Amino acid sequence: MQLLLVVVGAIAVTAVANRRGLQPSIVVVVLASAVSFVPGLPRFELEPDLILSVVLPPLLYSAALDFSVYSLARNLRPILSLGVGMVVVSTLVTGVVANWVVPGLGLVSALVLGAVVAPPDAVSAVAIGRKLGLPKRLMTILTGESLVNDATALTIFTLAVAAATGSHPFIGNALLLFVYSAVVGVGVGVALAAGVHWTRQRLGESGLETALGLVVPFAAFLFAEELHASGVLAVVAAGFWLGHHDADAGFETRLQGRQVWRSLDTLLEAFVFAYMGLQCRFVFADLGLADGEWARFALSAVVVLLTVLLIRPFWVFLTYGQRVLRRRYLRLPWRRRRRRPRTHQPLPRAQLTVLSWSGMRGVVTLAAAAGVPAVTASGEPFPGRSTIQALAFVVAVGSLLIQAPTLPVLVRRMDIDDDAEREEESEEVRRARRIARAAAEQTLRDLLDHPPPGADPVALTTMRDRFAAAMRARHSADALDAEVEEAEHAPAVRETMLAVRREILAAQRLALTAARDAGELDDEIMRRELERLDYEEAAAAAE
Repeated sequence: MQLLLVVVGAIAVTAVANRRGLQPSIVVVVLASAVSFVPGLPRFELEPDLILSVVLPPLLYSAALDFSVYSLARNLRPILSLGVGMVVVSTLVTGVVANWVVPGLGLVSALVLGAVVAPPDAVSAVAIGRKLGLPKRLMTILTGESLVNDATALTIFTLAVAAATGSHPFIGNALLLFVYSAVVGVGVGVALAAGVHWTRQRLGESGLETALGLVVPFAAFLFAEELHASGVLAVVAAGFWLGHHDADAGFETRLQGRQVWRSLDTLLEAFVFAYMGLQCRFVFADLGLADGEWARFALSAVVVLLTVLLIRPFWVFLTYGQRVLRRRYLRLPWRRRRRRPRTHQPLPRAQLTVLSWSGMRGVVTLAAAAGVPAVTASGEPFPGRSTIQALAFVVAVGSLLIQAPTLPVLVRRMDIDDDAEREEESEEVRRARRIARAAAEQTLRDLLDHPPPGADPVALTTMRDRFAAAMRARHSADALDAEVEEAEHAPAVRETMLAVRREILAAQRLALTAARDAGELDDEIMRRELERLDYEEAAAAAE
């Protein structure tokens, strides 16, 4: 009952915030935090394993479905720099600072805290970035980072907890554990996705195919975790695979899947922010501090929060600055370097500034903090557990309340609109339309030259005339998809015309997918055009 009330309340608040032009994440967190102080309100708390295995997988999977494998490859360096390098540095620096400023928190426990607060949240960054309309490449880096950093942080968290409790992880060596988790996790995700793709192609029922797709993120996560591998990377790999092969599914399956995952994303995002706020009163009550100790804890919490917030800008500009210095000042004048073609120029300084301030923490931080064991292997209480959980809450909610309201201001102030990217995207759309038009023209010519058995000649003549008129008006061949009224044509004519339209749409999909695979078309533009064709086919099927 509590869970249902939280979900309904979060959705209602999100709807009101959207209608008023406010950021739903902030409104939901603030109101939920206030509600947590209602006298007599019972604590609403989920098991950390439930959060990591039920809430996180569909959010990551949905983001991976819409993410381009080619964009990942083109931006692999900044994604790995943020998703792996920055997480490791953030863990170490935050751990050292927390060990210094937080009373009674040992170094190992402080490193556990560092691992807990290291990964920026996929939900917060992507949701806010999408609402702000950030440039496509910037969103690609943010999304790619969010799909990688959770695996890095949870691996470090496992090793730090094992060191604090005296237990032994599956593999004692940190590097080998990370490699094993990554390789096996990706392997599980790809294998599961390939099996699901093979099965869905033979079901022939859009409802069953969509239902099977809903199971994928949970199955990938659980299977990988059973093998002591990264469930996060298994989910991401499965999403990449099925998203890349999405064009092989039927149009009904694609349309249903898009709507289902959009609805599920909205539901889970609202729930995540509400859950964060509802923990407010209870995480501080668990500390059991005396009145005189609250000031020192508050000061320590502020220092830890500022450390977490400042590490990201430092890392972003340090790594970028190294490349600038190396290009400008460390180039040997007598050594001629062969110029290699660049697919992407470095991010402009304005976009780097926005990237450095997009590090909100969220559900993974709270789930990892709740997953800190209560006792060590020897049966003693885990040192500093309540302090770790309270500080994790401060960092998660504090980063959201500080960065989420200021990020839109920063975006407007920095004027990060990329005119070149916008023009490139417009050219990509025009190229996609040309490819689709050429495929439609060729398909119609082939059908006119070699009519299929049973095709009505009147229908083919009508399609030819419509095609010629569309070309004279310089419209795309999509004009062929105008409605065919039953009153105007005999049933045989109508059936032939609908069959021709389906043939044209199928040829256009194949042409767009082939152009994407050949590197002639951006993955995102291809999917946008596929969605347009799917709606056209749905309209044709409904006639």
